[in-house]
Amino acid sequence: MSIRVTHEIGEAVVVAAGGTEILRYVYRPDPEAFESRKPYAHPVRTLGGRTVTGYRPNDHRWHKGLQMTASHLSGQNFWGGNSYVHGRGYLPLPERIGSMRHDGFSGFVVGDERLDLVEELTWVENAGDEWAREERGLSVHSVDESAGAWVLDWSIRLSNVRDADLMFGSPTTAGREMAGYTGLQWRGARDFTGGTAFGSGGEGGSGAGAGELMGTQGPWLAFTAEHDDVDAHSTLVFAHAPENLDERTAVHPSHWFVRSEPIPSVAFSWAFFEEFALPPGESFSYRYRIVVADGAWDRERVGPYLDGLPW
Repeated sequence: MSIRVTHEIGEAVVVAAGGTEILRYVYRPDPEAFESRKPYAHPVRTLGGRTVTGYRPNDHRWHKGLQMTASHLSGQNFWGGNSYVHGRGYLPLPERIGSMRHDGFSGFVVGDERLDLVEELTWVENAGDEWAREERGLSVHSVDESAGAWVLDWSIRLSNVRDADLMFGSPTTAGREMAGYTGLQWRGARDFTGGTAFGSGGEGGSGAGAGELMGTQGPWLAFTAEHDDVDAHSTLVFAHAPENLDERTAVHPSHWFVRSEPIPSVAFSWAFFEEFALPPGESFSYRYRIVVADGAWDRERVGPYLDGLPW
């Protein structure tokens, strides 16, 4: 199925398929500094036009669709909003909020059935010092009307440009149990509250839900829900590239952060239980895949579908 790409210069890249805008990647950050100014993808929609991302929900204004985050990074918060401080809880500490600056696109290739872009970003701590350079890849492909699905690949290569280690952590590494969110994070549309999460079968048991999957490891995790207003379900599948979970190549073990209630959210957490250091001049890389599908998919459908999508 063909796609149509519109580049709103200085603002966003928009992808449409079959008359439906399926992705809006906004690289001009929102103006509110407390929400950690950085690019995000919203709205994200299925081919059937169902919105699957939430934007600035009233419970967490800094949750914006699909976005790269770092909740605890050497004392700074590149997630946005309140910062967790052990023994004191979540506090509004605006002096800790960092940002991600869009520096330009070094690659931008549009085909009839595929978009591949490479974005250059700089991670800037609150006082203005540049801490990291990021090369971000986004690819839209495998738009399949018969399957009712399309695929977004999202990659990151992050390099430390400080003269000191960058220490990556999460609220859990700071002392809050089972709240290890950081990394690439999805905030679901309000409809997804109370939805069903499941993994490939080894994480938490074959019937595991969001609670049992929290903090587990696995190659993929799916989240499905029934929409308001229309008689329809949608499913998102979050998948790791093979090297992400390979102890020989991964910079640090990845775990799932997943909640269904009170808010729908999934993150590929790269520092759930333990901090890790990125020394000066060094880099790390991860690749992720998100399948956006109409319908209530189950494990028997997700597994074969992913197997048919080579990396």
